[in-house]
Amino acid sequence: MNRYLTNLNKIEFVITDACTGRCRHCSQGEHSTCGGCIDPAVAAETVRKIAAEYDIRTVMTFGGEPLLYPEAVCSVLSAAREMGVPRRQIITNGYFTKDADRVDAVARRLAECGANDLLLSVDAFHQETIPLQAVKIFAAAAVKYGIPVRLQPAWLVSSENDNPYNQRTQEILEEFRSMGLHENEGNIVFPEGNAREYLAEYFTGTPPENPYVEDPCDVRCISVSANGDVDVIGGNVYRQDIVEIIENYKP
Repeated sequence: MNRYLTNLNKIEFVITDACTGRCRHCSQGEHSTCGGCIDPAVAAETVRKIAAEYDIRTVMTFGGEPLLYPEAVCSVLSAAREMGVPRRQIITNGYFTKDADRVDAVARRLAECGANDLLLSVDAFHQETIPLQAVKIFAAAAVKYGIPVRLQPAWLVSSENDNPYNQRTQEILEEFRSMGLHENEGNIVFPEGNAREYLAEYFTGTPPENPYVEDPCDVRCISVSANGDVDVIGGNVYRQDIVEIIENYKP
């Protein structure tokens, strides 16, 4: 076991960089509406190999919009369930098709593959380009199949700040509360990517820090991009075994 990853407890997969939204707060910048996805078999094997050596508590799938490629999401989450990982997450904006039958089928498949924590990104930023009604239909389907759903809003400045974006976010959240869904703490928008370009006026004084930065001497999360690159510790799972990547890592 690599001493710099002693506390490793989470694995994340960027399923795809493609997205159905055009969010002005997105830290990743502009996304395409099309593109490839992570290799499902390689991603699943990565989960199995890491979880065999470390006490992984969470496996997360996100994007882009991960449910543009639900088969890849399910491959990852099925492997996590197989390895006894207790929290199997998806972060989604809930809009990946206009076909109601496909929405239902994807929700059912997610339940079957073991998804047990669905974080639904809804707020003023997502709903500028993503139709709210379509997201509500997907949320209802997920609930129907027994998947726990939490709302994951993005707040500007803070959740208490009374700015137009937060006001609109509260209105959107109220519509989901009427469905019996509730939000967690969400996250604070930080000045990277689109947010730096479109929301600069809100970042005065000491701006919020990126909460996803890892300590290179105490890596707690391994994040794998759609192209196979491994964040922080380096390497690429398409060209090198993940066990070898971990064993050879030095800050």
